[in-house]
Amino acid sequence: MSQPHAVPETSTETIAEARAVTRDFRAGGGAMVHALRGVSLRILPGELVALRGRSGAGKTTLINILTGLDNPTHGEVSILGHALAGMGEAARAVLRRQSVGMMFQNAHLFPLLTAQENVEIPLRLAGAPARARTEQARQALELVGLGPRAHHRGLELSGGEQQRVALARALAHAPRFVVADEPTGNLDTMTGRAVVELLREVAHTQRMGFLVATHDATIVAAADRILQLHDGLLTEG
Repeated sequence: MSQPHAVPETSTETIAEARAVTRDFRAGGGAMVHALRGVSLRILPGELVALRGRSGAGKTTLINILTGLDNPTHGEVSILGHALAGMGEAARAVLRRQSVGMMFQNAHLFPLLTAQENVEIPLRLAGAPARARTEQARQALELVGLGPRAHHRGLELSGGEQQRVALARALAHAPRFVVADEPTGNLDTMTGRAVVELLREVAHTQRMGFLVATHDATIVAAADRILQLHDGLLTEG
């Protein structure tokens, strides 16, 4: 695998940022859990950032807070300069719909719909006109190398192809910030490596900021930066 390319030093725009974020909650029995403890980070355009940590370390909690699905107990979070603390749920939903793409371990495709139709679903829900969503979905599938498979149903696609459709779906609305939670967890080594290379290529060429929560050493090796969560504390490297 080729070595990762660092983000140019001239890139100063911040895609997403957390400042001194904490997240506390009470578990069963009333014990206080400190899921995140003073976490600060910045995601810049064109970089693929790997987020490591054992199960229960706080990765999913951090992802939910960075995308406005959860609120920090203390601290500040912003996406493209928009402070989430001052937004209602409806405004956050609009921001996610316009600027955030999300990808998960399972592709969650509708098996009887084509790749094109699966990619169009969030665009349809967002109210995009038919012609526009068809073109956006087509471009997204071309970007991930699946243009020729656009009219194949989900059940006719391999695991790697399904995950690339999931990436196309996350990219169809041209987000600036893409979050992926264990995107290669269900793939074999060779297929996972191909998906990782694609994630890195899209991040670099499209100038998107990617945050990828993972246990996959292939993603870690390909990342521009590596963040480590341990007992709610974030370190780099």
